[in-house]
Parts: sequence; C-alpha cells; structure tokens
Amino acid sequence: MNDNLHPALLPAGLRDILPPDAQIEADVVERLMAVLASHGFERVKPPMVEFESSLLGGPGAAMAQDTFRLMDPISQRMVGVRADMTLQIARIATTRLVKLPRPLRLSYAGQVLRVRGTQLRPERQFGQIGAELIGSDAASADAELVSLAAVALGAVGVDGLSVDLTLPPLVPLILAELKVKPAAAAALRDALDHKDAAAIDAIGGPEAALLGRLMAAAGPADRALERMARVALPGAAATEMARLAEIVGLIRAANPDLSLTIDPVENRGFEYHTGLSFTLFARGIRGELGRGGRYLAGGTGGVEASPLKGVATASEPATGFTLYTDTVLRAVPPAPPLRRVYLPQGTSADAGERLREAGWTTIAGLAPVTVPQDEARRLLCTHAWLGDGLVGL
Repeated sequence: MNDNLHPALLPAGLRDILPPDAQIEADVVERLMAVLASHGFERVKPPMVEFESSLLGGPGAAMAQDTFRLMDPISQRMVGVRADMTLQIARIATTRLVKLPRPLRLSYAGQVLRVRGTQLRPERQFGQIGAELIGSDAASADAELVSLAAVALGAVGVDGLSVDLTLPPLVPLILAELKVKPAAAAALRDALDHKDAAAIDAIGGPEAALLGRLMAAAGPADRALERMARVALPGAAATEMARLAEIVGLIRAANPDLSLTIDPVENRGFEYHTGLSFTLFARGIRGELGRGGRYLAGGTGGVEASPLKGVATASEPATGFTLYTDTVLRAVPPAPPLRRVYLPQGTSADAGERLREAGWTTIAGLAPVTVPQDEARRLLCTHAWLGDGLVGL
C-alpha cells in the first residue's frame, strides 16, 4: 500500500533539515556545548538504542509511552530508541563512571525519537543539548544548573529569557502529611493540573483550601514567595518551600536580571522529578526552550533490571537540564548571510586557501565557463573570483 508514496514524503513529525538550516543548527549546538564545557561539564555520547530494561527502568518508566521499542535480532532482547537523553546520562554516571569523584558534571548533544508529538511540539524527532550534575543534593547545585542554562542560551543570542520554577513533590507531600484519601487526592491533582479553582473549592476540606492558596500564589518569583510564606505548610512541604526560597536567592545573586516565575503546584511533564524543576521560555517564541530539575540518577530497580549482569545501580541525587534545538533555533537571531565565492576552474590553490582563512566559503568550478559571474549566480554565490580580486554579484 506504500508503493506509490513520493520519495520525499516522511512520517508525521519527521522532516529533513536542509541547507543552510542544518549548518545553523550544528553551529548553535557547538556554541552551546562550548559554554557547558567551559563550566566543567564533560561531554558523553550514549547510543541511540538501549536495552528496554535499562532505558525504561526506575524513573525511565515515565517515558515508556513515548518510546519506540523493537526486538534486537542479535541479542533477541527488547530494545528502545531513546526518547530522552537525561536518563542515559544517569545510567552512565552510576555505572561506567561510578568511581569518579562527585559531584560529576556531564554534558551531551544528540537526537531523540518519540512515538508522538504534542500540540506545542509536533516534531517527533528533535535535538537535545543538556547538562547533568550528579552526586550533590545542595541547593547551590540546583541554582548552578538554572544559571548555566540561562548563560548558555544568552551566549547564542536568546533574548527575553524567563524561567518558570516549580516543585513537583510539593503537592504529594502535602496530601500525604494531611492523610488525604486516594480518591480525593486524585481529584485535587487533576484540578490543579487544569488550574481549576472552582473544582478545588468544590472538593472542600483544609487540603483544598491550602492548595487553592498555593495555586493562587503563582506568578513572579518575589511576589509568589511572599504569598507562599503566608501559607502554613505541614512538615516536609515547609522544608521544600524553604529550599525553594534559598535557591531563588542563589539564582538572583548569579543572574540578577533573569526573569523568574514560580508555579508551586505544576506537575505535568515532571513526573520523575524529585525536587525543584524548571521550564525555560523566551518572549515571543512558541513552546519551551528546555526543561530541567532534580531527580534520582540510577536506581533501575535492582540486579534483574540492570543491563550489566549482576550489577545493581544505586541512586544518587542529581539535577540537570535539557534544551530543545528546534525551539532554541526559533529564538536565536537570524544567521548572517553566507559569503560564497565562486572560483573558476584554474584558480590557484593558494587563492582559495587565503579566502577560506578570511572567512569565505569557496565553490570550486569543475569546468571552464565563458562568463564566471553567470556561473557564480547559478551556484548561489554572492561573489566571483576574477583574476586577483573579488567581484560582487
């Protein structure tokens, strides 16, 4: 039934990236990676495909519905195509790099594939660039990663950056402390996810009133912290809120002009996160530039779940972020036009080398032509090399 498909037609959510966009993307990725390297984050490169048991074990279970799975014809075991790189980096840190001193700083760049897209990101294959700090539960580690993401995006020209902070464990902690029954807890979680204040009020009870006040506190960081400070939180939830205030202070000290907002009850998209999490946006740009937050690296569920026979991976505190290249590219300034110069056949190698050293892209003629300028235009060049000089077109 597919015999008549046009060869340029691709499955939904997949696309070819053509010149000059492919080169622009590669340049932006390398500039971002250079910033991460300058802050001590060493690059690793995990494979596209892993055993299903390691890719989807532990916190990776949150990505199960987004993961393509297939049978490896050699091992006869199920494998998955990565839908996210963060958990691969955690696996590397807690297995192959387990003996290195902590905290461990790792960076990565690569493509991921997902079963389905979303309204904001219909693409199913896209690039990720990220950094993970593994082995520290300090508030300063969370602040470092938020600040680093902002610095990296600023280095490639992203303007109007804002960071939305949230605490995914906060609502579960409150519900557990107040011993809320599962049915009521599920209803409250659903109402919070939809920001439905009327539904929260209808559920009633002290927990609904408390969560409603937290939801209403969302907004610019300073105002949100002030409002949340007036909410009497039980036990561990109060500790999480105090940690959030500490992290905001550290981020402010490093990036005083960075726009920060807080939504204390947001949870969607942060299912495996265990502490402060964040989303990166740019003014006027559709979709998220990236996401990050605290999680547990490792902890695949024991020896049987580990792809390394007889080895169980231990959990470590970790925090990190992932940037999405498709959205980042929409937020960076337009690339300057390429300077392409046509070199007629017979141009000396020295002349071409001097032009390339000066920043020109050279297009070598492969046959004699009567009018070099016409051939240069046909090959989409901006200049032609005539004799000993450049001629603009």
